[in-house]
Amino acid sequence: MRKPSDAPPASELHAHRAGDAAHRHVLTGRNPKVLAAAAMLTLVFAALEAFAGVLSNSLALISDAGHMVTDSASLAFALLAQFVARRPPSPKNSFGLGRAEALAAFINALAMLVLIGWISLEAISRFRNPLPVQGQTVFTVAAIGLLINLLVAWLLSRDRSSVNTRAALVHVMGDLLGSIAAIAAGVIIYFTGWLQIDPLLSIAVSLLLLKSTHGVLRESYHFLMEGVPRQIDYLQVGSDLAAIDGIRSVHDLHVWEMTPGEPALIGHVEISDLQRWPQILREIRRVLLTRHHIDHVTLQPELPGMVEGEEE
Repeated sequence: MRKPSDAPPASELHAHRAGDAAHRHVLTGRNPKVLAAAAMLTLVFAALEAFAGVLSNSLALISDAGHMVTDSASLAFALLAQFVARRPPSPKNSFGLGRAEALAAFINALAMLVLIGWISLEAISRFRNPLPVQGQTVFTVAAIGLLINLLVAWLLSRDRSSVNTRAALVHVMGDLLGSIAAIAAGVIIYFTGWLQIDPLLSIAVSLLLLKSTHGVLRESYHFLMEGVPRQIDYLQVGSDLAAIDGIRSVHDLHVWEMTPGEPALIGHVEISDLQRWPQILREIRRVLLTRHHIDHVTLQPELPGMVEGEEE
């Protein structure tokens, strides 16, 4: 009997040998400096914009500052998630921690929904009872904010492979739209004195953000719930496997993503001759990789009539 001290080390259990999937359960290629710089720029200007919004009494500036505060928090959270996701598999987390990015994206999207709701309610209140706004101050501060947001958006657009970064980019795009709306509000108020434009544009920006936020929320939720990757046709995968020579049937088939962009498949296949299993497995791997881009495959061969728990 193997003693606990004789158990193989975790590094050996997590190792991928020849013929195994190329995926290592560790997220690579992420640039934490991008998120760090974006978070710092956003936080500093958010404080300045909030101060200017209170002085000018502009909801457009205050809402934009609110966006930027949540953005800085989301960027910091995204940065933390990247560091967590880069940790290798361990005895407690055999798949690694790649899902941390999707979790951060999901939480950031929920935070944006809350912010959209608050801004909409406040805008409705101000539309009914408009408050005096300093148009020139709003225009000046919003113009600076637009430049900051363009810079941050450019930094984040360099890492579009991460759903986590895309979620943070949605926040920043919201800031960018908010800055444009604030600029427009400042100009209109300064030249016409129409105060209702301030809350009206805030509502318009919130509605535009709602669509993008919903997309990120749906994508991250689907991933966290281990849904079939959207680019993979689950029924077609089953049909392609069943059509391979030597396979009688396929059952208990599951397809999901271990980390974003890395699909995995497990299942049972019924075959008539176990001697042919190595040949059949090679063909399965070829079909799954070439037709469906699935590299991580774990399948259990079974003979006709085998019952659960019966040894070969």
